[in-house]
Amino acid sequence: MAESRPCVLIPVYNHPATIGPVCDALAALGVPLLLVDDGCDAECATELDRLAADGHHLLRLAANQGKGAAVRAGLQEAQRRGYTHALQVDADGQHASEDLPAFLAGLDTAPDTLVVGYPRYDASVPRARFLGRYATHVWVWINTLSLEIRDSMCGVRLYPVATLNRLLARHPCGDRMTFDTEVLVRWLWDGGNLAQRPVRVHYPRDGVSHFALWRDNRQISAMHTRLFFGMLLRLPRLLARRLRGQPSRVGP
Repeated sequence: MAESRPCVLIPVYNHPATIGPVCDALAALGVPLLLVDDGCDAECATELDRLAADGHHLLRLAANQGKGAAVRAGLQEAQRRGYTHALQVDADGQHASEDLPAFLAGLDTAPDTLVVGYPRYDASVPRARFLGRYATHVWVWINTLSLEIRDSMCGVRLYPVATLNRLLARHPCGDRMTFDTEVLVRWLWDGGNLAQRPVRVHYPRDGVSHFALWRDNRQISAMHTRLFFGMLLRLPRLLARRLRGQPSRVGP
């Protein structure tokens, strides 16, 4: 078996105050960091240049394309650099870095497994945001005919790079906020192995959110609709697997 070579993949869009501390905390993992500048403004771009001068990889996109596009570009860059796995982490500092070593712990025994985080919120989580996630949870459970994915929106997950890039060549999974959810549904449909790990989440009082209410909700609704009809096409195989007690994995 080839030796695993993980990196940390961080899509960045205008988080100048948090990206430095995030990188400092992630350095404890002992793996290289790959930062993707998703068209940041001058202040954040300057901070990314400083981090690159400190030895971190930096991939710069010419204009803002969205989180999904930034992650896809980062995964392609990770494969080009010879990394076998990419631990995706958000740039806003919400996730407890102490919980991240568990995501890398199984690389030698389960290198083909996608490891996805499920959040453990503290009291800082906005109630509307917490409850709103369940609309997506329910649709994911419907579209996979399974409760296997505990949370499809958490920004921490470990991707097997080559396998996921092959999937994304067929199904790009959206340029913006739809990416994190759709890629997990399609990973299950494609027969991929899935593991889940808890990660503590804290919402800073002055945190920056790039969620565009109307645009992103419209795109998320369209994604769920598209996946629902995709589920209907796979329904006989999904039901057969459910009856056999197997995970809802039925191919592309």
